[in-house]
Amino acid sequence: MYLHGTSMINDQGHLQIGGCDTTELVQRYGTPLYVMDEQLIRQRCREYVGAFRESGLKFQVAYASKAFCVMAMCRIVEEEGMSLDVVSDGELYTALQAGFPPSRIHFHGNNKTPYEIGMAIDAGIGCFVVDNLVELHMLSAIASEKRQKVRILFRITPGVEAHTHEYISTGQTDSKFGLDLDNGSAYLAIQAAVKLPFIELLGVHSHIGSQIFEVEGFQMAVDKVIGFAAKVRDELNFVFSVINLGGGFGIRYIEGDTPLPVGNYVKAIAESITANFSRYDYPTPEIWIEPGRSIVGDSGTTLYTVGTYKNIPNVRKYVAVDGGMTDNPRPALYQSRYEAMLANRGSETNEELVSIAGKCCESGDMLIWDVMLPEVHTGDVLAVSCTGAYNYAMASNYNRIRRPAVIFVKDGEADVVVERESFKDITGNDRIPVRLKPTTQVSP
Repeated sequence: MYLHGTSMINDQGHLQIGGCDTTELVQRYGTPLYVMDEQLIRQRCREYVGAFRESGLKFQVAYASKAFCVMAMCRIVEEEGMSLDVVSDGELYTALQAGFPPSRIHFHGNNKTPYEIGMAIDAGIGCFVVDNLVELHMLSAIASEKRQKVRILFRITPGVEAHTHEYISTGQTDSKFGLDLDNGSAYLAIQAAVKLPFIELLGVHSHIGSQIFEVEGFQMAVDKVIGFAAKVRDELNFVFSVINLGGGFGIRYIEGDTPLPVGNYVKAIAESITANFSRYDYPTPEIWIEPGRSIVGDSGTTLYTVGTYKNIPNVRKYVAVDGGMTDNPRPALYQSRYEAMLANRGSETNEELVSIAGKCCESGDMLIWDVMLPEVHTGDVLAVSCTGAYNYAMASNYNRIRRPAVIFVKDGEADVVVERESFKDITGNDRIPVRLKPTTQVSP
């Protein structure tokens, strides 16, 4: 397993993160357990903010909270001077409960409900990213009713297909997200928006996909966006003050993944923005981006306890852990691949090829198909790296399995930021009709 951030093998041969021995964390908090390297999270935030400051552009870096949204994470984002991107009333509520400044919140999503729109307007958020014309008119009506002007960006699809899994590619024409540039729907939306009294149009938003390792897609998107901006200026006499280029910056999950340093992405975007807008004699707008995975992805490690295992001669050896697709559905959804190690035996030589199975009643509940480890025994602690993004965020209670705790580690201290779910949490919203109520209840 690739060691990065504050991860290291200590003198006891144990994996250590944030100055904390992971075997001690397991004894204290149990497994499965999400461990987040707070120092690495802050480092990633500062890399983005610092790179944009060096570019000389006006900017906002908004953390895409869908990657990992808990109140403690919102506090870190606020402390690091970033904005926040939310896509639901639950994410918005989390941010507000954490005391995040509403004026720095951007609300995304392709199907915002009237309740969500009203909640966001009442909170005084900084911007809505409007996905379609239906939403535009719904937002306009609610803003008018509340007599409150709202700022918006239009999400557009620039026709740029990123080199990524089809489920996380979003910039192509055939997408559930955004207004298309080529078929004229984006242009019609601009025409409509500039006439609405309670809508203040700032500009457009473009997001081409996720887990992207090159800069060319972002450069192509900039080229498409500036061409559209110039057309809108020349024909509608409207100038964009903000261009949002989304996120999608990749991270290293396994050997062979080749993400660029943050500064390379930002430099390429800044140079493309400066060159293209100068070419069209267009005032350089404020540039917004929305990294999520690249802020928290490689800061997360999930710890499991090995349970059973079985060897199928001449086929494979299955090693089962006490988690699986309930705490990490990405392998089942996207065929995502991960690296792992035995956290309690980090100095030992890898000698057998095994496949890591989850405990859910699904044949597809496989975390890693092939990984080299020391000979595995029941009770070993398995650490799976780079699980900070879209793992806790997508966790479920399938098979009524309780979601794990989340801890932040830094400078030898560990803090619980999400408690492990209890059995009462599992049944807390269940209701039994009177006609079905048992005469007695059995306590676990």
